[in-house]
Amino acid sequence: MLTRLSIRDFAVVAHAELDFGAGLTVVSGETGAGKSLLVDALGFLSGARGDAGAVRHGAQRAELSAEFALDDCAAALAWLQDAELDDDGACQLRRTLRADGGSKAWINGRSVTIAQLAELAALLVEIHGQHAQQALLVRPQQTRLLDDFARHPDLLAATGESARRWKALQQERDALLARGDVAERQGWLRHQLEELQAQPLEPAVLAELDASHRRQAHAASLIAACDAALDALGGDDALTGRLQQLRNGLQRETAHEPRLSEVDAMLDSAAIQLNEALTLMQRIRDDLDLDPDALAEIERQLVRVQDLARKHRVTPDKLAAHRDALAAELESLADADARLQRLDRDIAAALVDWKKAAIALAASRRNAGDTLGSAISALIGELGMQGGRFEVALEANASDSPDPIGSERAEFLVSANPGQPPRPLRKVASGGELSRVSLAIEVATQGQDAAATLVFDEVDAGIGGAVAAAVGAKLRALGASKQVLCVTHQPQVAAAGHAQYRVSKAAQDGITQSSVAALDTTGRVDEIARMVGGADVSKEAHAAAKKLLDGH
Repeated sequence: MLTRLSIRDFAVVAHAELDFGAGLTVVSGETGAGKSLLVDALGFLSGARGDAGAVRHGAQRAELSAEFALDDCAAALAWLQDAELDDDGACQLRRTLRADGGSKAWINGRSVTIAQLAELAALLVEIHGQHAQQALLVRPQQTRLLDDFARHPDLLAATGESARRWKALQQERDALLARGDVAERQGWLRHQLEELQAQPLEPAVLAELDASHRRQAHAASLIAACDAALDALGGDDALTGRLQQLRNGLQRETAHEPRLSEVDAMLDSAAIQLNEALTLMQRIRDDLDLDPDALAEIERQLVRVQDLARKHRVTPDKLAAHRDALAAELESLADADARLQRLDRDIAAALVDWKKAAIALAASRRNAGDTLGSAISALIGELGMQGGRFEVALEANASDSPDPIGSERAEFLVSANPGQPPRPLRKVASGGELSRVSLAIEVATQGQDAAATLVFDEVDAGIGGAVAAAVGAKLRALGASKQVLCVTHQPQVAAAGHAQYRVSKAAQDGITQSSVAALDTTGRVDEIARMVGGADVSKEAHAAAKKLLDGH
């Protein structure tokens, strides 16, 4: 539930702090005073696109924030916890808009993307303005609304899963057939594999082949270097012999200088290392041999590897993986006919599963459509469309292919006057009628919205008298289960509110500014009297206003 809204330098509002409670809160004011700015502010906080023109003239930036209590919004609390943005149950949305068009958003004081802000706000606030009403005219939205009312997520999931399985199997079958003549493909694969399997291609083998090539190509210099090192290390006159003579001399003197024994120990370790080096050097030298034929064979293999890499358009180190992929494809084609038959059986089974799920979904939609149509028909009659009728028609899809959404789409039909056949809502509803249908749908489906706060922007446009009173009563009834905010210019609707704000505008220093004030009982009587009587408020208007308020 929205508990507080703060507005600074937004449009013509310099600064406003508004506190909200449960039930129905109405916002009224003279035409042009800026009543809908509160709706615009909530829309901006809900992720709507920011226009630099919304920054108050002369200000550098607009800043808005909203605080919500999450006691009645478990989905929003879960979202905050999953996003690691929760703060002991607190929820504050904040957004700024600079005069140059730049915008930033925060949730609980931490910077977030506009997409994150919009995702959370959708769980907190639902705005029924002109845009939301226009969305009712779109058939996919009508189908989604019917499914939400029917509460059959299991049927939707089963239908979607079977349709996706059918599509995946069909794509696999199409891919198998797209290979063309299987026998021809098999022959081509066998030929490619014969070439690749004739040459060892594992990365470790190729690395050893490259090392062997370097050894053979530089065998002469390697042999010379090893021979020189062996001469320098081995024998009595070589390094190892001289080191032993040096140790013998030092050992004779250790009795006179004990520290020389430490030197001897170090030289002993050096002698061990030299002997190991000499042994390894000899082994390396024994492995070296000038062999032009071996070098030629290695070079032939390297050229072969390079030729294969160019032919198959991969790098040499990827040849083994490419060979294995061709082998896997050849194996998969070995039973292509049998696989095709299995796919046909699986596709047929998936189609049967989808039809069963789609039939069950369609039956649930028909039942829900009848119930919803009856409920909304009764409500629009109470809202001034006497004799009007609302129906939910289900029309079959044009395609026979399994559709994840089912085999039909919903179409909302309405007859605004008795004796007229129902026609698509998108073709017949006027602005006022669409507003009342939108309200009737919200009342009929109350309790199913994830958002705990509902905002209506002039839902009473184009009506008056008893119809306006009926709209006010429905909004107040909706406020029993949801927090409802409504911008209105009808006194009957304003009187139905549990609380009321008045928006007014005045010029200060030549600049028009709007202000928002909470009204007490006396203030509400005065404001509703103005709405009843216009600029000249009479005693009769005051009496009418008081009577309207007393009626609630």
